[in-house]
Amino acid sequence: TSSCYVAATKSPSMVCVYIFYALVKINRKEVMLAKLRKSCSCTPQKLKNFVMDFFPVLRWLPKYRCKEYIWGDIMSGLVIGIILVPQAIAYSLLAGLKPIYSLYTSFFANIIYFLMGTSRHVSVGIFSLISLMVGQVVDRELLLAGFDLNDDAPPALGDGSLQNDSFSNTTAFNLTIVGINAECGKECYAIGIATALTFVAGVYQVLMGIFRLGFVSMYLSESVLDGFATGASLTILTAQVKYLFGIKIPRSQGHGMLVITWINIFRNISQANLCDVITSAICIVVLVTAKELGDKYKHKLKFPLPTELVVIAVATLVSHYGKLNEVYGSSVSGAIPTGFIPPKVPEFNLMLRVAVDALPLAIVSFVFTVSLSEMFAKKYAYTIRANQEMFAVGFCNIIPSFFHSFATSAALAKTLVKTSTGCQTQVSGVISAMVVLLVLLFLAPLFYSLQKCVLACIIIVSLRGALRKFRDVPARYHVNKMDTLVWVVTMSASALVSTEIGLLVGIVFSMLCIIVRTQRPRTALLGQIQDTNFYEDDLEYKNLSTVPKVKIFRFEAPLYYANRNYFLKSLYRLTNLDPNLEAARRKKYEKKEKQHLKKGNHRTVNGLGIGETTLQLVPKQIDFQALVVDCSSISFLDTTGVNTLKEILKDYKNLNISVLLACCNPSVIDSLKRGGYFGRDFECMQEMLFYSIHNAVLFAKDQNMKQVGLPPSY
Repeated sequence: TSSCYVAATKSPSMVCVYIFYALVKINRKEVMLAKLRKSCSCTPQKLKNFVMDFFPVLRWLPKYRCKEYIWGDIMSGLVIGIILVPQAIAYSLLAGLKPIYSLYTSFFANIIYFLMGTSRHVSVGIFSLISLMVGQVVDRELLLAGFDLNDDAPPALGDGSLQNDSFSNTTAFNLTIVGINAECGKECYAIGIATALTFVAGVYQVLMGIFRLGFVSMYLSESVLDGFATGASLTILTAQVKYLFGIKIPRSQGHGMLVITWINIFRNISQANLCDVITSAICIVVLVTAKELGDKYKHKLKFPLPTELVVIAVATLVSHYGKLNEVYGSSVSGAIPTGFIPPKVPEFNLMLRVAVDALPLAIVSFVFTVSLSEMFAKKYAYTIRANQEMFAVGFCNIIPSFFHSFATSAALAKTLVKTSTGCQTQVSGVISAMVVLLVLLFLAPLFYSLQKCVLACIIIVSLRGALRKFRDVPARYHVNKMDTLVWVVTMSASALVSTEIGLLVGIVFSMLCIIVRTQRPRTALLGQIQDTNFYEDDLEYKNLSTVPKVKIFRFEAPLYYANRNYFLKSLYRLTNLDPNLEAARRKKYEKKEKQHLKKGNHRTVNGLGIGETTLQLVPKQIDFQALVVDCSSISFLDTTGVNTLKEILKDYKNLNISVLLACCNPSVIDSLKRGGYFGRDFECMQEMLFYSIHNAVLFAKDQNMKQVGLPPSY
């Protein structure tokens, strides 16, 4: 500051400059302080807007058109509620938990999303893929804690009533990393793991919303998601086969679970329970037939047939009155208590154990929810807020984790049912929650005699959509071979290794495919379409005419450090000329010629005269005097890319070949300017850069005519 003041006292003009910069500095400081005060201030209006943004229900519920919306919401809510009950009970097998916890999950998720969600149509609740991911973590931790993974192990609870004191005592003790208290059994530890996992996943999702990390979903392409879902479906199918046959085998854990499970199934197939096999066959036939008929006549049906509920009701009655468990040893669901367990804070020590597992769970849950929300918002012409969706699904995990629930997500199948039955708003979610509440409070014990093989049939039939993806592989391969490869790799890794590893492998492999595509992109020499100003690949199109003395080279990728060598090799290969080798060859001949001339020999080493040597120095393969680089597919240049273009400009100039650039976008032009490609003052820019290939070709032809003494074509 003192130096500026001294300069200002010597020159009046410096005073003005000093004052100007001082004012600018003060203004910037004031602007920053004003923005900070505005963002940190808390006015009643800002608080109101924050609350209404955080709970979107406060905005749309007062505007609810009761006469127009209510009947559609009630109908869709009842149908989804009827579907939710059997699915919740069935998906408890995937999560390795008791059915009551699945019902809790379905109830709380619908209520919370009603308050916080911005989509009018998605159905948030229990989802097979999420249940599988939860179940794998639960099984691993149970195994590490020394528990038997056999489903038919004696339960930790004394009876089915939540009012029983023994139940309260069983769930009241803290869990630790090194072990568990004697009173807390297998079921208590399992739900403790599930709630800790769910809580951490919800925290991750909320943090992603706060820091606006929704861009993470961009790295999950459609091929990765489809492959992941299909691979996980194979894992789900494999895990349910033992219930279809009534085989008593341990739940496999770790990598390669699918292969190990099938080996154990075939080893123990002789122990299959005939009662379970017959029941499974009947249920699958009924469910598949009903689904196919429903798909065929869905336009004539006002709402989908509640086939799962009918199958469960009939199967439960047959199992109860036929005493299938006592007489034939068929495995049943057992006691499902009524009421609610007192809330409990998830264990912090368990959160540390599952913190890594919660990350892929959080990403998959939020990606499915946001993608479905955007899809149906676009279909029905309204907008959602993706960031708020992350908050909504995050709190759908955080809050229910205190009430013995596990992770949730939006589900495509149930969402399609909601829209087909007249859903208008998330009021339908409240109706569905009331149906689940009715089962929780009164009807749950009625499912005591329900066979597990029936639940397995419901799960397997629900996988029809994901397993049908195999039929789409030929069509997918025809459209894009690289995307098909990504799908196969992701599906295989998810099924044969594990779902989490499969997701990671899919993301990494798809990114590697993108890198490979840019490292070895398509290159071509172009020819002119006759009687037009357009140019295309002469290997892809017939009857293209070559431009005399001009080569047109196209590079279909950004030019950056990773593909620089491929760019040069392709250019030299297609033009059949490496300027560096040609320059070296010429220098070699010139050196030898000088040596012969010094000796006074007018004949060269080849026995030719000087004039003949001069002709021989001009190689026959150089059949062009201008190189046009089509930059229409080059989206950007890095420093290496600019230097590469400068290098070929210099190398070809040494051979008296001009290099012309055509169809550059503004970003590429800016990079070339900043890299000094056009010279210090851009004096040669008009002779080096053209807005179309045809303009560059015409310029090259005119230059050739000038060299031979003919007038320009224009």
